[in-house]
Amino acid sequence: MPIIKEAELKNTLKPEKLLPVYILFGRDSYLKKLYSDKILKLVTTPDDVFNYNKFETGCDLQEVSVSVDQMPFMADKRFVEICDFDFEHCSKSELDRLNEILKDVPDTTVLILRFDAIEIDPKSSKFSGLVKSAQQSGGVAVDLGFRSKAELSKMLTDAAAKRGSVMDRSVADYLIELAGDDINTLSNEITKLSNFKKGEKITRETVDLVSVKTVEASVFKLAEFILNCDATSAVKLLDELLFMRIEPIVILATVSSVYIDITRVHSAKSSGLGLKEVAEIYPSYKSKMFVLEKASRHLNKSFDSKKIHLSLMSLKEADEKLKSVKIEPRIILESLIIKLVYIIAKGESID
Repeated sequence: MPIIKEAELKNTLKPEKLLPVYILFGRDSYLKKLYSDKILKLVTTPDDVFNYNKFETGCDLQEVSVSVDQMPFMADKRFVEICDFDFEHCSKSELDRLNEILKDVPDTTVLILRFDAIEIDPKSSKFSGLVKSAQQSGGVAVDLGFRSKAELSKMLTDAAAKRGSVMDRSVADYLIELAGDDINTLSNEITKLSNFKKGEKITRETVDLVSVKTVEASVFKLAEFILNCDATSAVKLLDELLFMRIEPIVILATVSSVYIDITRVHSAKSSGLGLKEVAEIYPSYKSKMFVLEKASRHLNKSFDSKKIHLSLMSLKEADEKLKSVKIEPRIILESLIIKLVYIIAKGESID
């Protein structure tokens, strides 16, 4: 069985359908912990000293093997979890031992191999070996990446409804843009918003009033002001970001990333490719298609090849100045804002 995704994992989350082995990896730590806990609840509880064992980084695999093979006590199954075992850098004998354990998990045990701090390369030969070993026991590997904006929006609107409030899809999208796509953060925000409105409709104004705004979202807002030729608002927001002690180079890098998105969409369209093809070339966009959609809108509204080229040159010049010239960073960034706005408005660069 190939590596599966969250939707397919959900189909196994019933006592009668539980698999012997789950390898949980991917970019979203919240989802990995969420599903590990869900599987645990189907087997036993964390305070079950007889049927629950958790092993951390650097654990003794002989102890793991004994725990996996042990019969459950007054229960149908045991639950064993290994967190962040560094299989890429362990000895060959340890890797072989781990593979042996995964290949022969009895049907009286559910084994979770979870990677939180360790980033996994699915193409790694050692990881592929672990996946094949898990499959021999009837297990699976699950890639738990970030949810798409559509999935997050549905999660928010459903969560609001469960709490007796109403949130339109457009407002959910707006909250994601402000607070980011971290599920834990969004869960906290929807709880806070629902408690604040107490059964009433949650609007954009409610979100502006109550919700936190990530630093990244604030800098993206700066880029939006620039792209909309609102230099006054952009400079004002820049002052706020610098007052918050956000590093100038971080501000520049985030604004530059927006222009990189626009550039990639422009290159793709020039080659007859669509946004889905861009996401295939740059996989980081797969869970954030809304980023490409927004870049496409800005491209259609404001840009041509010349404006993109001039903007990228201005961004490059600002980067070089921030890193090498003893000029107040505020002056460099304010000057950049004016240049970028002028390029969009006039199609020419200014010195």
